[in-house]
Amino acid sequence: MRKKGISLSMAYLERASPALKEILLKLYHANKSTEIDHHLYEFGSVEYHIQSSASDEHITYLSISTPLLTQEVLLPYGFSHRTKQMVTAICPDVVEIIEPAKEGYQLTLRLDFAKLPNGKDSLKVIAEISAVQARILSSRLKEILMNVSSHDSYQGMYKPIRLVYRPSEPFFIIRQPQTIIAVFPIHFTDKPDVIIATTFFQELMDVGSSEKWAKAPPCCWSPIPPPELRGELFEDLSTTGGFVSFEISPRHVKGKKLDKTVWSLLNFYAYVKFHVKSTRSFIQRRMRKRLEGLVELLHKRNIKVEDEEEEKRRRKIQGFKCTIRIANLPKLSVLKRRYNGFSRTIKRIRSRIRIHGFGRFRHRWLKIPKFSSSMGYTKLE
Repeated sequence: MRKKGISLSMAYLERASPALKEILLKLYHANKSTEIDHHLYEFGSVEYHIQSSASDEHITYLSISTPLLTQEVLLPYGFSHRTKQMVTAICPDVVEIIEPAKEGYQLTLRLDFAKLPNGKDSLKVIAEISAVQARILSSRLKEILMNVSSHDSYQGMYKPIRLVYRPSEPFFIIRQPQTIIAVFPIHFTDKPDVIIATTFFQELMDVGSSEKWAKAPPCCWSPIPPPELRGELFEDLSTTGGFVSFEISPRHVKGKKLDKTVWSLLNFYAYVKFHVKSTRSFIQRRMRKRLEGLVELLHKRNIKVEDEEEEKRRRKIQGFKCTIRIANLPKLSVLKRRYNGFSRTIKRIRSRIRIHGFGRFRHRWLKIPKFSSSMGYTKLE
């Protein structure tokens, strides 16, 4: 059964295409032959076409279309011999270049999964095949850095080479007698992104000037274009984030360092955008957490105030109820209570004042004498 699909994938800093790697692994681990015709589109106008026939289960054709870094170094017969050698060097028994390439594509590969090594080595080879687009661009940039002819110089200055790895993100390579200068115009639409990016570049300059990073390529940031870019297109020099330049010396492109330097230059824009996005997300997360803390504090304060107001209201209502109960008593009961209170007050006023020891004094000194009468009397019956 023939099936056809289109998938989109995001830009990654890793070399291998995650979507292409997933498709090739499914074809490799498939227990039965399947017919597939799949188109895969990635960032930067990169397109892959994967074809597999049911008649030959181990053979898969992979066609690649990738944007050109620059029109100035495009060879009339396609990729250079050096680039093709780098592609086939992935695994000569598995990868074979088909010439001419399929119409609409720059490179077509024939992959023989039956000759893949066993174990983890097979996964490693498939990962290398998935990174073929990165190998192509890296090889072409290496050729630009190493094979700039002398006729490109004008009055001792080499003409800048405009390279485009991603749409609307050009950068420039300027070859000088002893160094290579890579210039990146930085453009962001949002003002917060511009502030984060320029702060990052200034910190990058400070860190690069320290002794710890003395071996790294010197970095320079400027809000205006360097003098080497005079005469370039106005839209390329109209930026919001200034210009970042790296000075690459010969020791940065020797041996294994060349591949690392080339890949870093190709993905500098992606790294800056990743850093800006991560920093902005971090700031927003911290602000959101701080806001939640303030809201929680205010909420607790409001609850406390509401509780105090509720307690005052409850006490007021209780006093009001007590007053109502007293006011609603019968008048007789009120008068009786008032009379009892008044009588108790009068009794306290009329009560005799008692002095401690005055009783004995009274019986001894204030005793009234008894008188006897000579006249007797007779009690009447």
